[in-house]
Amino acid sequence: MSTSPFRLLIPAALTLALVGCAADTPEEPAPPFASETEAFAAAEATYRAYVDALNQVDLSDPETFEAVYAWTTGDTLAEAKRSLTQMHADDWEVRGRSIPTTIVRSDHPDVAAASQALAVCLDVSSVELENAEGESMVALDRMDVQQMLVTLERDDSAPIGLKVASVRGRDGSPECD
Repeated sequence: MSTSPFRLLIPAALTLALVGCAADTPEEPAPPFASETEAFAAAEATYRAYVDALNQVDLSDPETFEAVYAWTTGDTLAEAKRSLTQMHADDWEVRGRSIPTTIVRSDHPDVAAASQALAVCLDVSSVELENAEGESMVALDRMDVQQMLVTLERDDSAPIGLKVASVRGRDGSPECD
């Protein structure tokens, strides 16, 4: 029985056509934000949501930690899990609210960048932290308003497309009152 040359060419042609389609260059993903203004607004909204989640933490109820975890990533997520779990285990109590008083861009935002940075002033004057014996765990020299640099990273699973990746103290502009 002879095989028609066309019978062999058709599967070969289909294979080449499919391989050719798979080899096409994938399209570049669209930037997550349409403008610098939109990028800053997303970073600010993410940071405010993170602070709101922290303000809702009840150290006696680990379910309240989940909102904090949802807004964080990387080392910040790991540290939040470690510290909140330890404070819960040690039967600590937190009261009061942190209030962002200033939030400005720390760098020139790039709408396609994987991260955004904010310079923040955070009023923590009403926040109290006590151990199981009722002793304050707040440092005596704590400043009422903290200067911080907040870095946020792209995360498509986040409601606003960003999560808090790092929060650290900073010096410089803007000055916090």
